[in-house]
Amino acid sequence: MINHVIDLTTRPARLFVRNRQLVIEGAKGEITMCPLAEIAVLVTAHPQITVTQAVLAGLSEAGGVCVVCDAKSRPVATMLPLVNHHLQTERLHAQASASLPTKKRLWQQIVRNKIASQAQVLRELHDHDFGLSQLAARVKSGDRSNVEAMVSRRYWRHLFGRAFRRNPDADDQNRFLNYGYAILRAVVSRAITAVGLHPSLGLHHHNRYNPFCLADDLMEPFRPRIDRRVVQIVRTCPPKSELTPEIKLQLLAFLEERYSFEGQSRTIFDVLTRIASSLADVFLRRQKVLALPDWGDEKTKN
Repeated sequence: MINHVIDLTTRPARLFVRNRQLVIEGAKGEITMCPLAEIAVLVTAHPQITVTQAVLAGLSEAGGVCVVCDAKSRPVATMLPLVNHHLQTERLHAQASASLPTKKRLWQQIVRNKIASQAQVLRELHDHDFGLSQLAARVKSGDRSNVEAMVSRRYWRHLFGRAFRRNPDADDQNRFLNYGYAILRAVVSRAITAVGLHPSLGLHHHNRYNPFCLADDLMEPFRPRIDRRVVQIVRTCPPKSELTPEIKLQLLAFLEERYSFEGQSRTIFDVLTRIASSLADVFLRRQKVLALPDWGDEKTKN
């Protein structure tokens, strides 16, 4: 299955549907078409973009996600399919009924996997993980000792320097991280809804104002893939550079990477669907361990 990410943030356009294809008509009448079934994420930001109801309905029916951005290309809304699995009601009930020990155990697995991913990125950049791999073993159920935060401080220091702070409102490389994370969140949410789960019911994240708590949980091991891209960008561009179309393309390149998962090389879309399906099986008590990527020493390949 082809999974396109279409970013319409720099030019006006009229979007409509013809023969189950998204039609993008530019200001000068130029036409671009793409089957709705091949679209994973549609990103819109330009103030002169118009979208018909058929586009929104067709994209949702095909399992795609629409991300709406403000004038500064900051994502402000996400539209997800409402029903995408024939056993959704059963799975939502199992998800909502998951015990606290189960959620803590799952969060332990996710944090350990995230640290392994961070360690791999540092090895790729510095040939050393600065002790992160050893810290992963200290993560207990629910990460009650907050090893994740300890690792995070060490990780960001070696990634961008001691002066860097992860602040979503900062006018520096944080903007690049924000964009990459937003696309990742949308793709993860798409995988979650595809298997009949709901992105709001999280394992660890539980902010009452966050409708994507579970997506924020499951995306954790993949955040370092965005971080690595941003490191590569700021090596050639000042951290306060504008979020240009060229920089967006570099950030979106993480979607083209291959990931080691269950002994095979897979796309991120395939991996996320399998992780979400594995989580559903845990909620349904068919298995106890969440399937996650194998970071190890093998580098992720483009």
